[in-house]
Amino acid sequence: MAQAGIVASAMGLGPEALVEVANQSGPRDKERFVHGVEQAVLTGGADLGVHSAKDLPGAMTPGLVIAAVPPRADARDAWLGPGGSIEEIPEGARIGTSSLRRRAQLAALRPDLRMVEMSGNVDTRIAKLEAGEADGLVLAMAGLERLGRAGEAAFAFSPEQMVPAAGQGCLVVQARSNGPGLGEAAAIGDEESLARLECERAAVVEIGADCDSPVGFHASVAGGAMVVEGFAGRADGSVWVRDRIEGDPSRARDLGRELARRMLAAGAADILAGTVGA
Repeated sequence: MAQAGIVASAMGLGPEALVEVANQSGPRDKERFVHGVEQAVLTGGADLGVHSAKDLPGAMTPGLVIAAVPPRADARDAWLGPGGSIEEIPEGARIGTSSLRRRAQLAALRPDLRMVEMSGNVDTRIAKLEAGEADGLVLAMAGLERLGRAGEAAFAFSPEQMVPAAGQGCLVVQARSNGPGLGEAAAIGDEESLARLECERAAVVEIGADCDSPVGFHASVAGGAMVVEGFAGRADGSVWVRDRIEGDPSRARDLGRELARRMLAAGAADILAGTVGA
């Protein structure tokens, strides 16, 4: 609802425009949220749907399109807990996260850290941290910012240290094909944010991953060039592939696919299948 409110405000709409939908069936929380919003749009219960881009599957649901991607928020992962850098996190600290991508990269950076399963929304996980269920958390900086809690982060990992999830920090406004609200939504879109997202989504599809895989892709634009970072690894941090590519932003999707193919050639498929280093 916080994300939907941001989009509604950007479109000049008030809180009365927001429609809360029931979660649908699905094996994972993210799937239930996504499916619930998509069904509301498909059935006419809502004109537009708002998603966290990193939760959307690589293939768009038939009948739906991306109407807009507003300006991207901070895509980095944030640390909540003691220490002002990755090196300063106390030895053997218990890290609360349910993300395989974060687990894999944390374990690769600091093998001494211990991972603790930690699910729930941002407020729930911070409450669990305060209750002593973990020594620290890794959360999306964008989510903290949208809830007014960014000041609780001790530091943010650079994309070179921890490659964010594809689409992290992006909101996607979804609509029915040729449905209402397409023009109004397009007015709040940001071309660079859309290009970065398309690059990252193309990489995820090419490498054969989903939103729960220990995979990260992050595209940025500087000096007229698009730079794309990629990571794929085992959740225990024992083996991984990292790569980086640079090119013309007008070739965003091609750059994402090319990076993914290079990573596959370097063994990413076997790593993700769990056959390497077992």
